[in-house]
Amino acid sequence: MNERERAAEGTALTGKLTNVLNSRTLEASHPRLAQLLEKGMSVLDVGCGTGAITRGIAQTAGPQGRVVGVDNSASLIEQARRTHEDVPGLRFDVGDAGQLTYDGEFDVVTAARLLVWLADPAAAIRGMKAAARTGGRIVVADYNHEKIRWNPQPPASMLRFYSAYLAWRQDAGLDNAIADRLPELFREAGLDDVQVTPTHEIAKRGDPDFARRMAIWADTAASRGPQMARDGFIAKEAYELAEREYRHWIENGAEAMEMYMLTVEGVKLTESCHHSSADSITLGE
Repeated sequence: MNERERAAEGTALTGKLTNVLNSRTLEASHPRLAQLLEKGMSVLDVGCGTGAITRGIAQTAGPQGRVVGVDNSASLIEQARRTHEDVPGLRFDVGDAGQLTYDGEFDVVTAARLLVWLADPAAAIRGMKAAARTGGRIVVADYNHEKIRWNPQPPASMLRFYSAYLAWRQDAGLDNAIADRLPELFREAGLDDVQVTPTHEIAKRGDPDFARRMAIWADTAASRGPQMARDGFIAKEAYELAEREYRHWIENGAEAMEMYMLTVEGVKLTESCHHSSADSITLGE
């Protein structure tokens, strides 16, 4: 099973992942992009899912703007069209992130939490660059799953599940540390003025949405566990135990979690602009 099949099957297996997508907002889930948007902009959101963040993009761009969300899941796009049909200037297309067909159309082309699910993230970045107008900006937010931090450590059953999860992803050709490789991929694509902004996702006990945000890994055990078991990476009893003990830990022991995320942006100056590895990178605040 390849990376695209694994991602798509997980979406079909459970509504929990869809609930995660629906809970996201532009300001909370893609904060650097929220800072960059202006009224009247044209924006392409690649891997838009159910369109929750895309809706915020369109509301910021306003009716004079143009916003397109694209995702390879026809079912998610259908849901996005139904849910957000009231927003002017917003359209949703079915399309593959690795084979984008847009050409020089957008002020901003963005993706969040997408490249971590692609075996060829470089192809997606090249397509995103092609979709941007000259002078347009590419903005990508993604994780390094190897740098997650919990306080205190979760149950051993979850640590075992998480290790198996990373191995399962790696077996599919997915990059668990994609966030830290994005600057290099941007340079290789010929993007200029590459900037890196840490946008780590931090959940602390006492936050209004603490339990929901912490539960992402229990939901992952429930949704991806059956796939991982079929692929021989974990036993059914093991992922069920991980989910059960982790949910109990959220209520009775968890204090905080930090999911390591970077937002990387670059500018398309020309169609054929290439830079050496010595080009500078600016770290955002």
